[in-house]
Amino acid sequence: MCGIVGLVNYKYDLKVNIEKMKDRMIHRGPDSEGTYISSDGDVALGHRRLAIIDITASGSQPMKSHDGRYVIVFNGEIYNHLQIKKKLIDEGKCTQKDFTGTSDTEILLESISAYGIEETLKLCKGMFAIAVHDLEEHCLLLARDRIGEKPLYYGRVDDAFVFASDIASIAAIEGFKNQINEEILEQYFILGYIPAPHSIYKDIYKLNPGCILKIKAPYSRDINVEIKPYWSVEEVAIKGQNNKFSGTFEEAVDELERLLKDSIKDQMMADVPVGAFLSAGIDSSTCVALMQSLNSSKVKSFTIGMDDPQYNEAVFAKEIANHLGTEHTELYITENDAKAVIPKISYMYGEPFADSSQIPTFLVSKMAREHVTVSLSGDAGDELFCGYITYNSISRIWNNMKPIPYILRKPVSGLASRSPLAKKQVFRIKSALLGAASPEDLYNISRRINAGFGNISLCRNQAKSVNELTGYGLTGETNHEIMLMDMMMYHPDDILVKVDRSAMAVSLETRVPLLDRDVVEFAWTLPIEYLNDGNTGKKVLREVLYRYVPKEMMERPKKGFSIPIEKWLREDASLRAWAEALLDKELIRQQGYLNADVVWNMWTNFIDNNVWYSQIWSILMFQEWLVSERHGIGKQ
Repeated sequence: MCGIVGLVNYKYDLKVNIEKMKDRMIHRGPDSEGTYISSDGDVALGHRRLAIIDITASGSQPMKSHDGRYVIVFNGEIYNHLQIKKKLIDEGKCTQKDFTGTSDTEILLESISAYGIEETLKLCKGMFAIAVHDLEEHCLLLARDRIGEKPLYYGRVDDAFVFASDIASIAAIEGFKNQINEEILEQYFILGYIPAPHSIYKDIYKLNPGCILKIKAPYSRDINVEIKPYWSVEEVAIKGQNNKFSGTFEEAVDELERLLKDSIKDQMMADVPVGAFLSAGIDSSTCVALMQSLNSSKVKSFTIGMDDPQYNEAVFAKEIANHLGTEHTELYITENDAKAVIPKISYMYGEPFADSSQIPTFLVSKMAREHVTVSLSGDAGDELFCGYITYNSISRIWNNMKPIPYILRKPVSGLASRSPLAKKQVFRIKSALLGAASPEDLYNISRRINAGFGNISLCRNQAKSVNELTGYGLTGETNHEIMLMDMMMYHPDDILVKVDRSAMAVSLETRVPLLDRDVVEFAWTLPIEYLNDGNTGKKVLREVLYRYVPKEMMERPKKGFSIPIEKWLREDASLRAWAEALLDKELIRQQGYLNADVVWNMWTNFIDNNVWYSQIWSILMFQEWLVSERHGIGKQ
């Protein structure tokens, strides 16, 4: 795991500013670093390394291909690199003597030289963000993995083209004056994260998962940026649902178990110690169970606990760990632990991010890093195998609504929302839901309602999100439509961001076996009855787990790595004082981004009436970032 940065057509000192960019993300790669500057001074690449495979100097970057054509900086892991190496040798593209080390970076680079970047990425199974300078074609290529496990920001700073694993590395360079992207703020306050391709800054973007970006010389501000997908979860979902798995449920369980074992076996490969997070849920328990089944020695597992039983899964995780025979470590956290993390959050993320489970995720990562350098995670089970409770409720509501034509429902929804009865919350919610045009729209409306207030941002222009661009009817089944929407935005832009930034803040590499290409593509072929029966989700995944852990041990509600942030904000005097300092009306008016009255009314309603809105944490994370990273007073 590493961090990559780059500057193209940059008018200030290249070496000095590449160093600034690398220094800002030293946590992503504390083991070593390197810099490449092209002979004409047009292109500079920088790399920070966390050595995982081939920890010797032969794995150092930037790295040049055997034929001298390509220079690469690479963040991530290619799990099937040995198979790709064999293919290169078998097909006469390389000889064993052409390889100076054993790193996946070198094999990736030689494959690009032999097959080109698009064909190489189609061969690869892994997580990655890549930058390649092609000295022959005089172009720069950027690429990101299929689902978006690894981050990659790019854009313009004055006349320069810039990219980095960490958006704060871009903000660190001389000449950076990009304004805050106010058009995305209202979406951020609803979602709690900034959806790709947007970022918190104007002219800076996230490269969408499964895409290759290309810019060609001569480099200038007006240079054309070409972006082309090499893999699409949308296409995979459509193809899978049009070609459903034809075997029995038991055969589906067998196949999923086989694919997961293959994925986990690949992802346990490292030249450093490997462990796994264990939250006691279905996903992480399955991951740890299969890891232990493949290991002759004890797997190292890690979990977070709390004294509040409403949020504590550590006791169950310990029970599962004892049953599986892992070497288990747990940490019980308090309000003081959370308070110690909060000042670090804006630095970790580089832009506002408001999933409050970021706090325990950081703490479990910090604990794990004391024992291992790589940790496997059970994320993606809910999105791939229909596990969220909301999927059932959205499906039920939509099936009741859809017989009424939208052309009739929409005006009735508008009239009802303006009637005197709309003062009642239940009536207001039902009125809003009635106006949904599709399951995705219904899902979005429900999230806006659950978030609470609108019009927090002073900016009324709104950037389009992936959700608004996703067509209805792609898979032909309501649950799969919503799962697809989450896989396109919520999972890469919230869950994977949280895991990557929290773990990399302590130089821990995380890997997600459920996001293996073959697992994802198989999951989308499964009929809904193999996933969810209206009461129980993740049916096929559960059955894999029950082959290793007794069913009765798992029969309980999921809690995950969650914390009672609203309780702490109300009851802890220092946390409340921190929050109220950030929400001060005069400060917010001076900053000029938010509606001070709306924000303060939301806060006082929470304090006085115990009405919690998820947007409160989003606002606090925006304000903390604004004050910490932008020094918070007045638009810049």
